[in-house]
Amino acid sequence: MRCNEQKPLAIQEELERHILHGLSCEWDEARWQLSPKHQEGFRKPIFSIRDMRRKWGYWSGIKREICLSRNLVLEHSWASVREVLLHEISHQFAEEVLGTDGESPHGPTFQRACYLLRANPRASGNFRALDERILYGPASAEDKCLARVKKLMALAQSKNQHEAEAAMAKAHELIKKYNVDLTTKDENRNFVSFFVGKPALKHFREDYALSNLLQDFYFVYGIWVPAYVIDKGKTGRVLEISGTAQNIKIACYVNDFVKRFINFQWEKYTKNKRLNRYQKTDFAVGIIEGFRSKLESQAPKRTKKNRALVKLEDPLLKEYVSYKYPRTAAMKLGALRNDKTVLNDGIGIGQKMIISKGIEAKGKDKMALIDNPKKSVQSV
Repeated sequence: MRCNEQKPLAIQEELERHILHGLSCEWDEARWQLSPKHQEGFRKPIFSIRDMRRKWGYWSGIKREICLSRNLVLEHSWASVREVLLHEISHQFAEEVLGTDGESPHGPTFQRACYLLRANPRASGNFRALDERILYGPASAEDKCLARVKKLMALAQSKNQHEAEAAMAKAHELIKKYNVDLTTKDENRNFVSFFVGKPALKHFREDYALSNLLQDFYFVYGIWVPAYVIDKGKTGRVLEISGTAQNIKIACYVNDFVKRFINFQWEKYTKNKRLNRYQKTDFAVGIIEGFRSKLESQAPKRTKKNRALVKLEDPLLKEYVSYKYPRTAAMKLGALRNDKTVLNDGIGIGQKMIISKGIEAKGKDKMALIDNPKKSVQSV
């Protein structure tokens, strides 16, 4: 019995060692965001994980320690962990580099540190974790558009192909109109950034194609950012999208729906066939290209009457992205190796794909975020 009890404990201890290394790697990334002047004298602290009920983490200047809640690091997404970590790094930076001079813990100097480190000054205490706020937060008055989109996606499950197509087209038209209306209003909007999927050391070509689809049609801005991959013990990359909470919810839903659709169709397509992973990429890219062409064909033509439905860039989102990611670089993908037959078959299937409210999954992989379930998202 004791051996059985010790084995899970040993697994958790090993996991926490990986997480602590990840916190150290994320600290390095945060420091890199600072100017050379501010990097001087900013030394790495000790990292620890403890059981805490009333707070997500804390910075101790006496111990030179950043401690995070065990519940946070084991039960929430890495994006949520990183948000709290950046908050505590800001406390360290404010005290050791900027100098707080007897100010309150969240005073002007700390606010300045959060600005320089792109940290959320509120991500502490009883503040809800990022994944819960974005994906499963309570509906607000501003979510009327999301509620209508949800109803249309339910209609898109219709077995009548014409009705399903019309419902999906209407949902996309509504999303476009809602966002174009927002860009005409000269008022502040609360933008947030969130990981789509989990950090990984390698991403396939379809991952980049899908990220471009989200950015081009769902009013979010995507950047591939460094992020720690816990099970590998190394820093990889993950797609981080920025936008309003409503648009991020929709984009995450679409991302998950398309991936599940690809996997389902691939199982059907490869039955009694021997195809490799490269061909699955061709098939997946084809589905995404086919769906993209479908969305483009459904877009209203630009005329004087329907100009409001033409996709516009949000200047405030561009401003937010410029602040959030001060240093960006273009990525180069390797040479393409296409199986034209598989690619074209994927395009044909993608042209028939309908985004609907109907994803079903069991356990922690469930991502029916349009339904606003209370269950927490996939843990790291």
